[in-house]
Amino acid sequence: MAETLRDHGDPGDAPSVPAPLVEPTNPVRPSAAEEARTIAASTNTATLASLTADGDPWASYVTFGLLGGDPVLCVSHMAEHGRNLATDPRASLAVVAPTSDTDPLAGSRITLAGRVEKPTGDDYDAARTAHLAAVPAARYYVDYSDFTLWVLRVERVRWVGGYGRMDSATGPDYAAAQPDPVAPASGPAVDHLNADHADSLASMARAFGGFPDATAASCTGADRYGLDLKVTTPRGVAYTRVGYTTPIDGIDDLRAATVDLARRARETAETA
Repeated sequence: MAETLRDHGDPGDAPSVPAPLVEPTNPVRPSAAEEARTIAASTNTATLASLTADGDPWASYVTFGLLGGDPVLCVSHMAEHGRNLATDPRASLAVVAPTSDTDPLAGSRITLAGRVEKPTGDDYDAARTAHLAAVPAARYYVDYSDFTLWVLRVERVRWVGGYGRMDSATGPDYAAAQPDPVAPASGPAVDHLNADHADSLASMARAFGGFPDATAASCTGADRYGLDLKVTTPRGVAYTRVGYTTPIDGIDDLRAATVDLARRARETAETA
């Protein structure tokens, strides 16, 4: 029998978790392209995969900025990956979102695959500005003759959001998406929800998350569409999603959206 191939993030990699008892009410979440754009904008370091002259894979730690969604690299000719890119433009970039989780594979990450090209003219100026905005220390070497700016034109995207959450996106979908305006600044709000509103989070999980048997819940993330919840039930620990009534435009709207969720969850419980 042929072996079934999987990558990290496939459902078979996930620890066994209890399923929702009912369908979540509004589990809307960002698309894979939006998730990828948000992760790409969350850091300035990545692992570059290039190909040697012999066709062997070569992984290198690099810094990058973003021109739109396309990564901009500043690479020395003396580095092996610099020579690789000059010989074969095919490359991919693995980007890991910053996380405090003790399990690295529970975090989010992306692979951006495509071909690099040297920008010229106005594109060069824009690429240089984008790289320096993300990597200010590059001002000491970006104009040296042995360094080259490369723009990775993204053709394919793979997003993994932790155990059991993964999807792919095309280059055009990735280019058209926007980074989430809420998630990068949501840390203090998430901490506040967990510290002061744990009962409301549990009510949300029961009313909207598909877990009427939830005994506790904590928020693991917030974005423009809703909240990710970690739910405790008599059947074990699970994960679910509760969406706002409408998407929000920024971090300043998060409090009102979560207050509305808590109010509606409370009303649902009172009428049950």
